[in-house]
Amino acid sequence: MSDYILPTWIKMRIDHVAIAVNDLDAAVKNYGKVLNANKVEVEVVDNEKVRVAMINLEDTRIELMEPTDQSSTISKYLKEHGEGIHHIAITADDIANDLSRASENGVKILGQLRTGSYGRKITFIHPKSMNGVLLELCEAPPDKSSES
Repeated sequence: MSDYILPTWIKMRIDHVAIAVNDLDAAVKNYGKVLNANKVEVEVVDNEKVRVAMINLEDTRIELMEPTDQSSTISKYLKEHGEGIHHIAITADDIANDLSRASENGVKILGQLRTGSYGRKITFIHPKSMNGVLLELCEAPPDKSSES
């Protein structure tokens, strides 16, 4: 068995797992049958053409995504693959530098940094660069303790 030494600059964590759904309201009810989550936040992200529901869990979140337009990426995904896991999102504490480093290392970035849900900067990394998994990098949320 081999050990891998990762660079010390890695300070990231799973932000959410995103699931593409055809009917957001039905999916929220379905997940509510299993998950002990008392708060679900719903938002429309116009530039991504989706309506999302964030189910907050103890140390991460599940994002359910419903397309709001037939031309959206999620609509196309649902037509090709059906409902299911769409991507895994990773919080990047320094998204600009993390993205630059990934690009310098030959990772294929899908588009530029843009505004995602909750006004945070996001971008995606192509599945071919991540062993078949679509990975979203998202800006760290504001530190709640500094807002007091």
